[in-house]
Amino acid sequence: RQWTDHFPNGDFMEAILCSSFDWNGVRQPFVFATENDALNAASMLLGHLLTGTAQLFSDVRTFWSPEAVQRVANHRLQGRAELGILHLINSGPSALDWTGESAENGSHTILPWWNVAEGDVAKYLGATLWRASDTGYFPGGGWSTDFTTRGDIPCTMCRINLVGGLGPVLQIAEGWTVELPPLVHDALDRRTNPTWPTTWFVPNLTGSYPFDDPYNVMNHWGANHGAICVGHVGGDLLTLASMLRIPVDMHNVPLGRVFQPAVWSRLGATLDPCGADFRACAHFGPLYG
Repeated sequence: RQWTDHFPNGDFMEAILCSSFDWNGVRQPFVFATENDALNAASMLLGHLLTGTAQLFSDVRTFWSPEAVQRVANHRLQGRAELGILHLINSGPSALDWTGESAENGSHTILPWWNVAEGDVAKYLGATLWRASDTGYFPGGGWSTDFTTRGDIPCTMCRINLVGGLGPVLQIAEGWTVELPPLVHDALDRRTNPTWPTTWFVPNLTGSYPFDDPYNVMNHWGANHGAICVGHVGGDLLTLASMLRIPVDMHNVPLGRVFQPAVWSRLGATLDPCGADFRACAHFGPLYG
């Protein structure tokens, strides 16, 4: 039997551990992944150590095409969302910082934990509902967080996948959060679980497969979970991955922000950057291990 068949779920615990505060005040977030997903936890750890911010653990749950949104909610997606949106959602370990209620230079953002003030905490809590858990998932009861992330926040979704015979492989998708009108959000949210926190995400498209369409990004994701970090930090993740000898199998980081060791060129990076990354990591071997 599962724990949640007869005990309350851990959503409250997970949400508060991942957030940059608790009942004692502001403090450094703990990196905590639900469902025993150690690979997503490792991905969240990379983002936290790079930025000092709380990380978002989400299911990469649904792709909503413009046609589907028009049919279900009678709304035409526009702007960054015009080619479709990804619904990022999970019941528990979505840090409350990801309400996006903090501001920096007039824009919504997720702050490094040391810059979070008590006023920010009040805003996060004010934008969060504590929902009685969905007993279809959690017969034992409990509470789930429910909020919707503010739009126009630059962010980076990544995940480490483990491939048999190869080892860890990283994938990266930079993009933006978007906001939908409340009635449209509700219509789409009810198609999955309205008691859980939602982040509407659009990856930056490059015109090159799989970053030619939001659906293709989701279709190439290695699991149903992603680790989301504020900012376009894909370049930093690429550099860190090369230092750790973890190859990257997909990313949409502009060439000007890609920095890997110069010796990668000797293994074919000029003509075949992705293949050279795999060859270099295999040739030089893991930094730790």
